[in-house]
Amino acid sequence: MEFATRVGLMNWLVSQGLTGLPENDLIRGFCERCCAAGMDLSRSVIFIDTLHPIFEGRGFLWNDNESNESDSFEYGPTGDNDDGWRRSIFYHMLEQGHDELQLELNDQTGARFTRVPELMEMGHRHMLGFVHRFGETGALGQMDCFYSYWLTRRTDGFNEGELAALRDLVPVLGLVIKSAQQVDIVRTLGRVYLGRDASERVLHGKISRGVTDQINAVLWFSDLRGSTAITESVSPDEIIPFLNDYAQAAIDAIHDAGGDVLKLIGDGVLAMFTGQSLTLAKHAALKAEHRFRLNMIALNAKRGSEGRAVTSAYVGLHVGEVFYGNIGHDDRLDFTVVGPAVNEVSRISSMCRSVDRELLVSAGFRDGLDMAGQRYFVSTGRFALRGIGHAQELYTLDPAVATDEALAGRYERYLKS
Repeated sequence: MEFATRVGLMNWLVSQGLTGLPENDLIRGFCERCCAAGMDLSRSVIFIDTLHPIFEGRGFLWNDNESNESDSFEYGPTGDNDDGWRRSIFYHMLEQGHDELQLELNDQTGARFTRVPELMEMGHRHMLGFVHRFGETGALGQMDCFYSYWLTRRTDGFNEGELAALRDLVPVLGLVIKSAQQVDIVRTLGRVYLGRDASERVLHGKISRGVTDQINAVLWFSDLRGSTAITESVSPDEIIPFLNDYAQAAIDAIHDAGGDVLKLIGDGVLAMFTGQSLTLAKHAALKAEHRFRLNMIALNAKRGSEGRAVTSAYVGLHVGEVFYGNIGHDDRLDFTVVGPAVNEVSRISSMCRSVDRELLVSAGFRDGLDMAGQRYFVSTGRFALRGIGHAQELYTLDPAVATDEALAGRYERYLKS
């Protein structure tokens, strides 16, 4: 590959990386341009670890012909006890301290590596592997290397010019892929720790202390029934799985209905539902509450069959005006909601214990429903909530919904409408 061609390809990588071209498109464009410049390239595979609560990293694949393989994928945790990882070319390179390794696939040495026989069957003959290590300050979590291997069908392998070109170009590709993954990590961490809507607002520049929006929102507060007694009675290594299981049941239900989880407070969940219509937001909150109950029925059946602790939850729903934005100190901000309505929804949830109901909604929430929705709620009385300066009438789902099959069916159809 001519020097000018290499420089042009480097410039293309940098410019496309700056525009945010997706990684699989970057890799496909890079490989196609290498082939167009005369390189005998038949396949490339790239791995980079990331920082994610579920998977360890991402891989990207390019072939010179049509394949049913995905051009991008995620992989789970690997370790020294993982046979596939231990038999990989990259594990060998890390163990031996190699940054580069050339491998003839039909050599007996190559047969011991993962997938080499399969690659041979595909017609590939020569492999060039790279491990580009990041410096200590350039690593992020487990993302400390850029792994790649490059294949050719040519029996005698890549020629010297192609080897030189790949040595020059792959580090630039690695830098661009690393940059893209760092952006993805920021988005993932924002979504996981701040919530979906709050994360988007922060990433769009709303990071100044005291910058808030005054919005009308439907508020959700839930906590687990008898959680203190349960966590005191189970073994310490069961406490976190217990909390995680029921948190997932709530979060999945809220997200599926279009809500945003704002904060996890012990076993409690603070969430909100917004939109152009508060009536629709209230309807969404009821759908989430119903889905939460179904999730817990399935979860309790599973945990019960395993002999593990089970429980239910209290949910309070309210509506009101809140301040939504950055609160705290310049060195530690929280993107959340504050205002009297937030305190009130927490108190409403707490009242569930006193009236022995798993769902309580405020008068403002119930009155804002359409007439069809209001008919499913009955008053539990008027209460002076702790720390709140005025009494409120609270409502619960008509108990007949749980006992009358026809009424339960109508309520489910209402939620789906």
